[in-house]
Amino acid sequence: MSNLPEQFNEFSEARRNAFVRVKEFKDQGKHIVGVFCTFTPREIIYASGAVAVGLCGTSEEPIPDGEKHLPKNLCPMVKSSYGFALSQKCPFTYFSDILVGETTCDGKKKMYELLSKLKPMHVMQLPQAIDRSYAVDVWVEELKLLRERLEKEFNIEITEDAIREQVKKCNVERSLLREFYELGKLNPPAVTGTEMQTVLEGAGFTLDKDVQNKNIREMIDKIKDEYNKGQRKVDGGKKRILVTGCPIGGAANKVIKIIEESDGVVVCFENCGGVKSNSRLVDEDPKRDVYVELAEKYLNIGCSVMAPNDNRIEMLGELIDEYKIDGVIDVVLQACHTFNVETHRVKEFVTKEKKTPYMSLETDYSQADTGQLKTRIAAFIEML
Repeated sequence: MSNLPEQFNEFSEARRNAFVRVKEFKDQGKHIVGVFCTFTPREIIYASGAVAVGLCGTSEEPIPDGEKHLPKNLCPMVKSSYGFALSQKCPFTYFSDILVGETTCDGKKKMYELLSKLKPMHVMQLPQAIDRSYAVDVWVEELKLLRERLEKEFNIEITEDAIREQVKKCNVERSLLREFYELGKLNPPAVTGTEMQTVLEGAGFTLDKDVQNKNIREMIDKIKDEYNKGQRKVDGGKKRILVTGCPIGGAANKVIKIIEESDGVVVCFENCGGVKSNSRLVDEDPKRDVYVELAEKYLNIGCSVMAPNDNRIEMLGELIDEYKIDGVIDVVLQACHTFNVETHRVKEFVTKEKKTPYMSLETDYSQADTGQLKTRIAAFIEML
């Protein structure tokens, strides 16, 4: 790993450290809520006094366990997530008091039915079109149902003041992560795509958000200071790549490594763990309904399950300009139908309206296609 400040190492070890911390939290009588998606309103979970931990499977290892109940031709993330739960190999799932999911893709929706046999499960019914006048109202009701379920599960009361307090904390986190992403706007970028992905993943597994925010602040300040003093870790001649598409999870390291070994550098991630989920803050106006404020923020995430998904296209256009992108790589997990179908619209927009080279890749969590990916990615970057 390149020469980053000490705090960076904490993010690279965050998942491993969280395995231990989550047991400590349980021993202290605290509650753990397992989540799967950026649509999950974490503010309500934190307001309950519980800790939210991400459960999306990013490993190939538990997939055979998942395939005991799930079809083989299903998204690897869904199979990995379920395999971890079924085999009890993931401490986050094992120690979770309740799991919270949303009706996003069909694979997840049906997987949640199976998970409910293993753990208490709450599924939020996500409106899949934000151009309807009632979409916000529907999501507001779902937010309130989640609050009621957590209150019942933990025998507590979640106050509006507690939610507003967590809105402020989560907005601080979003602002810091957004400032971190923007290090990729520099030319050359101040961080590599590998380093950026490490921090983004680590942030999802840091249980103490106050400590996390402090670490991110210190890390950004040190990176900027070193950059301003002339320290450069990325060659200015490398091609600037934007990665979009699925929550790539277990495919991330494979794809990013190949890009950055092929004279490219990932300067921006427009996927579930990247810019998309933190680009918009929750409104903190105390005169407005806090549930409406939350609903407006979360419903505007540009996920491919939304139809139409204009927000994703709009964001891609902004990112291509702001990050001075040389090429867009759309990474789609096998059997992810919504993102796969959407590649056509994305390609048309990127190549025709933004005049930017584009390629799509379909992959999974295995290493079997590494050679093919190297050939295709290297050829794409060479032609930029």
